[in-house]
Amino acid sequence: MPLLAVNVDHVATVRQARLAASPDPVAAAAMAELAGARAIIVHLREDRRHIQDRDVRLLRQTVKTRLHLEMAATDEMRGIALELRPHMVCLVPEKRQELTTEGGLGVAGREEELGEFVAALKTAGIPTSLFIDPEPAQIEAAVATGAAYVELHTGAYSDAATAFARQTELKRLLAAIPMARQAGLGVNLGHGLDYDNIYAFAHVSGISEYSIGHSIIARAIMTGISEAVTTMAGIIAGFPD
Repeated sequence: MPLLAVNVDHVATVRQARLAASPDPVAAAAMAELAGARAIIVHLREDRRHIQDRDVRLLRQTVKTRLHLEMAATDEMRGIALELRPHMVCLVPEKRQELTTEGGLGVAGREEELGEFVAALKTAGIPTSLFIDPEPAQIEAAVATGAAYVELHTGAYSDAATAFARQTELKRLLAAIPMARQAGLGVNLGHGLDYDNIYAFAHVSGISEYSIGHSIIARAIMTGISEAVTTMAGIIAGFPD
């Protein structure tokens, strides 16, 4: 049965907008686990725009399921991974000017470089996933690196502007899943999945994990705002005239 992995980066995004102490992604991760998440994902970016080193260290101590650490393939991030030993590392592309990860990692042509990164983590007992577009060349390259998993980038499917475009992207994903599995890779899906478009995979086998963040955090804000406002209004209502 596929598992849900919840990305709590955007809890940190709200916190960092004010450089405040809350909302705390560590607390959000604990609540997500209690609600049914079977893994917690965070992306420690080079510019530390949302998740901070403090968050990753506390999450490694407190996550009860599995901690997946997304990162760029840099020496700094490899050192952090080898020190903290998350349950999985997912290598992703990273550009400072992007709002969020814009596409899959270009593995083809970088097999040797990324293979060395993967090997160092594997020696430490940390499996690696590569965040790639659903393309045969990228799957073949992922196999060559020695990675244990690929996370197929569902962004083009999720962001498709027309029904035809969405169906085209879905077909690419549905072809890539068995291809990666037959090559010996575990398959995860992620990026832009929400409460509607995820139904397209309801009867698709071979998926180990769904990585979902933004849509869950966005829904949490909306479904929780009534309680938050009611509580604050009640406090103020008790003040003297």
